[in-house]
Amino acid sequence: MRFSVPFFNIVDVVMSELEDKYADIRPYNDDEVAASLTRLINDDAFIDVIAKYNLPRFLSAVPFIARPIVRSQLRKKWGKVSTVEDVQNEVAQYLDKLVKRTTSKVTFSGLDQLDANQAYLFISNHRDIVLDPALVNWGLYQHKMKTVRIAIGDNLLQIPYITELMRLNKSFIVKRSAKAPKEMLKALTQLSSYIYDSLIGGNSIWIAQKEGRAKDGFDQTDPALLKMLQLNGRKQKKEFGDYIKELKIVPVSISYQYEPCAIAKAKELYHKQHHGEYIKSAGEDIASIVEGFSSAKGHVHLAFGQPIESKCDSAEELAKTIDRQIVDSFYLHPGNYIAGGCKEAVIDSPDTATFEQRLACVPEELKPLVLAMYAKPFHRKTEINTNSCEY
Repeated sequence: MRFSVPFFNIVDVVMSELEDKYADIRPYNDDEVAASLTRLINDDAFIDVIAKYNLPRFLSAVPFIARPIVRSQLRKKWGKVSTVEDVQNEVAQYLDKLVKRTTSKVTFSGLDQLDANQAYLFISNHRDIVLDPALVNWGLYQHKMKTVRIAIGDNLLQIPYITELMRLNKSFIVKRSAKAPKEMLKALTQLSSYIYDSLIGGNSIWIAQKEGRAKDGFDQTDPALLKMLQLNGRKQKKEFGDYIKELKIVPVSISYQYEPCAIAKAKELYHKQHHGEYIKSAGEDIASIVEGFSSAKGHVHLAFGQPIESKCDSAEELAKTIDRQIVDSFYLHPGNYIAGGCKEAVIDSPDTATFEQRLACVPEELKPLVLAMYAKPFHRKTEINTNSCEY
């Protein structure tokens, strides 16, 4: 029997997919970068967003004029981008501009204690959808360390160009939309295996300590996340404590002087308190991403903890160990002390005035919730460190 060339091409594609068991969740490889950039340049929705934020309003409002301008600029800008590392360098340039434009400073601690040649599983608190892992990568990049692969929920990937951007930027997909028990177990097992194989292959991972941002300021690790990590360990017939030590978990505490999307978070909490549930509107997550990038954040500090070497025999015990590091190393800003009612803290008058001005912009019914966001880290840290009023 004779087959045409197209038939063998199809077989090659199928075999390639079978060999790549993570094809549906992993970030793009070098050989996929060029095609992804082409798709982005040809995506009208993406081009319109770029035009909106980069062209004068009178131009961006006229697509048949704005789109050719933006496409021409992107082709010129991305002409030499062909690898994942090239993309990371482009992202680093953008982050440099963002840091200068929207923060007073970004500082880091603990990075000098980590081995630049070791892959780590960074588990951090979660305050902003995209900025949290972006700033973790910014710190690693600044310290000449390899950037991380980023876990991101498929709930954020409803728009094609968002999926392209995320997978270009070393993001892998967490299938939160899986609902049936067997489907969920399959997805979580694949995720657990992917994280392990990435680490073994020398690629660090970032994942939030729980699903969704800590909208009330309470940073706490979900044991279910840690049980997911162990699924691959169970397959290898390894005890929980032994397997977890292999992952080289490093807790990371991210602290923003001005809480990203504070009012939007408070609105969600207020709605849940008074109506029992909150259903996000279409595009709400994208709006939060844009606000997180564009709003003033003041001083941002990222504290990288110590790799967890002590043996934790259960997910609950490990969660407490991670929480202890995140809470203890959380950098308290003036607003945290003010909201927490710490009378002993020495706070500069300008910092007090700025915090009060920001609070004055919050609707009256939401002020208690916003204050609680800032107060919670202070109160939790006080439980660990009785000298936390020193500033």
